[in-house]
Amino acid sequence: MPDDYQRVAEAIHFLRNSALEQPSLEETAHHIGLSPYHFQRLFRRFSGVSPKRFLQHLSSQHAKQLLQQSTSVLETSFAVGLSGPGRLHDLLVSVEAVTPGEYKSGGIDLNIEYAIHPTPFGRCFIAVTERGICRLEFIEPKEDEAARQRLRKAWPNALLKRGDETTQNIIQQIFNPRKRASNQPFPLLLRGTNFQLQVWQALLKIPEGCVTSYGYLAGKIGHPKANRAVGTAIGNNPISYLIPCHRVLRADGQIGGYRWGTDRKLAILGTEFCKT
Repeated sequence: MPDDYQRVAEAIHFLRNSALEQPSLEETAHHIGLSPYHFQRLFRRFSGVSPKRFLQHLSSQHAKQLLQQSTSVLETSFAVGLSGPGRLHDLLVSVEAVTPGEYKSGGIDLNIEYAIHPTPFGRCFIAVTERGICRLEFIEPKEDEAARQRLRKAWPNALLKRGDETTQNIIQQIFNPRKRASNQPFPLLLRGTNFQLQVWQALLKIPEGCVTSYGYLAGKIGHPKANRAVGTAIGNNPISYLIPCHRVLRADGQIGGYRWGTDRKLAILGTEFCKT
């Protein structure tokens, strides 16, 4: 049986592709194999709103309005270092980049624990070190070994081992803030080029419920003509969700690409939009 996220993702995919026809609750429920009653309950539990309202939040028109509304908030956050009105982004994460020597060494003397856990947005592969989370990516069934190989390629000389118990607590706190024991930020350990680190740091200044465009982000890091390079750096983001690359859209309000799947990007954005 599919898990709740898989059913919701399938519904989002159907709604997105059938938006012009405005499918009814009954039609969408039938498409994913649930009764209208059970589908409505599942979708409200996931997003807090009805499927119809959720679809409205995901329309390109709404996205274009958000892009316009977010500009003033983002200008403020870039100017004073806030991730949103009155909230320091350091309350959410703290970032440490590896030194050039560590980058070159590929993780010599670094111990990395990894595991796979369920989340509200599907299965998640997480890898952590004593200095912080170094990888967080959503994966599909049968991608477990591929995810481990990507971790090995990123940190070729590190010692890798399973760490289900260590990582379970971190995953619960990331996706269920009520279970956080304190307001201590999630430490992230990043390995990337200077340009990539600039882009990833800029992403951290986009607060929940706000979106921006590739062009705006390129301008904010001082490379106004580097839209494509910014897009590539976003695509190489090793920390999904916490470094919110899902909050970057095309300038016309279209969803754009997402390393972990467009339907997942819509699901994450939809839940954030519905909170605001």
